[in-house]
Amino acid sequence: MQVEGENWFYSDIVKEHFLNPKNFLKDKKDILDFNGYGKVGNVKCGDIMEMWIKIKNDKIIDCKWKTFGCASAIASTSMLSVMLTENGGMKLNDAMKLSGKEITDRLGGLPGIKIHCSVLGDEALREAIKDYQSKNKG
Repeated sequence: MQVEGENWFYSDIVKEHFLNPKNFLKDKKDILDFNGYGKVGNVKCGDIMEMWIKIKNDKIIDCKWKTFGCASAIASTSMLSVMLTENGGMKLNDAMKLSGKEITDRLGGLPGIKIHCSVLGDEALREAIKDYQSKNKG
């Protein structure tokens, strides 16, 4: 793909998730029964990420997100949302251990200068899990 005469420096997977993000929140009614929420921001670039998760039987069975962010933030969080919900959902303990590198690897890599944007999704995820756990103690 050409972008104003320059080669697109993102992988085709990043391009797909940026142009067609998965699990992006379009309407607040889609999260009425979700039970975890996280919001984080990055002062370097001004990006903000919000994430809602639905937990059942200690697994994340659904995930929605919204961002004010760049292509890396959008694509990374889109991929993260797929990873969390595929195969019947990811266990909470596994989700808490998920690294930005694992997400980036699934995307086929990101330019080094954009890595700081790519971690917003997993940071918001951790906040959403903490929110869920604080509401469901005992």
